[in-house]
Amino acid sequence: MKAEILCVGTELLLGDIINTNAAYIAKELAAIGIDVYYQTVVGDNDGRLKDSLALAFSRADVVVMTGGLGPTYDDLTKETVADYFHRKMVMDEASLQSIEGFFNRLKRPMTENNKKQALMPEGAVIFPNSNGTAPGLAVSENGKTAILLPGPPSEMQPMFQQAVLPYLMGFSDKVLVSHNVRVFGMGESRVEDALYDLMKNSTNPTIAPYAKEGEVTLRVTAAADTKEKCEEMIAPVIGQIREVLGKYIYGIDVPNLQTAAVTELIRKKITIATAESCTGGLVSERITQVPGASEIFGCGVCSYANEIKHRVLGVSEETLAKYGAVSEQTAQEMAHGVRTLAGADIGISTTGIAGPGGGTPEKPVGLVYVGIDSDRLTTVLKLNINYHKADERTYIRHMTAQNVFKLVLKALENY
Repeated sequence: MKAEILCVGTELLLGDIINTNAAYIAKELAAIGIDVYYQTVVGDNDGRLKDSLALAFSRADVVVMTGGLGPTYDDLTKETVADYFHRKMVMDEASLQSIEGFFNRLKRPMTENNKKQALMPEGAVIFPNSNGTAPGLAVSENGKTAILLPGPPSEMQPMFQQAVLPYLMGFSDKVLVSHNVRVFGMGESRVEDALYDLMKNSTNPTIAPYAKEGEVTLRVTAAADTKEKCEEMIAPVIGQIREVLGKYIYGIDVPNLQTAAVTELIRKKITIATAESCTGGLVSERITQVPGASEIFGCGVCSYANEIKHRVLGVSEETLAKYGAVSEQTAQEMAHGVRTLAGADIGISTTGIAGPGGGTPEKPVGLVYVGIDSDRLTTVLKLNINYHKADERTYIRHMTAQNVFKLVLKALENY
């Protein structure tokens, strides 16, 4: 099955909104064995939308569309699809009731034009929207299928997971199962080099790498008659990946490093406190993004100024004067100080030069120290995070936080 992604919205063409929908849908389709050869963006124009849809169907079996399902006159996606399939538009009463219920829950009046969102091409399969007013839908005929989804990612992604994936799986007699191996500390090229033979020779299960800032995800996917058979096929492949990558793997099917670390802290009932300088509270923020973090996190100190490092965290004036704020010694005293202050099992610290200014030949931009203080592991990790791009400051802070959570996971191995 071949698919094309067609995203609708003039705001996408103008660059007012980044098209994250296409990337998300492409990854999800690839995971279930549907190839995507083209992605198209078209504005809210009737003629160009019709031409784009016809072109998409000339080279794909399935066209997944996002956007253009709103209540205004220029939301034309449903009407264009209805015209392509020669279907008339009819009112779907269940969708209308859902939209009315949405406004009732918000205690807001529903305007007349919102009823337009309940008009559907006759015979369409409707995908309810539990996060907004625009239902999704699918229309299929003569081997061609159009899937229409709302534009906002907060509405589109849950709908895709809850309704579209089961719908698409109905076209196959196979079950597909995927597991995500999360890797930190190796770039995509090193991962591919280390796993080249395994990745090249694996056709079922397949191994697909996805890289983002500072980490790599390996999605291992198997197709078989049953879920149990898929799991049997995947297990030895993940075992082989573990043998090769070892310490660089921080979890399977976890969304990110902070979730892996906080989940393990909760499981082992180990408390943590943070003392941050160059990250400015980013580590604390990411800890508290994880549900249940209150069980293990009681204190975060944002100690940008040396006075706070000394007065709140107990970093000695002699250390600051002799070694400076960005030093192994300061990082260690910060970690010990916040651990003592909070009465935590683990104290963690960050201090460094995030740029773009402030660097010297001895202490360049990107020099960062991450300290950890605990009964089982007390050390300081020295980082040289070289990036040299426009968003260097953001990248340095992000990578510092990534290394914090990897260091926490390393400490937890000893508990």
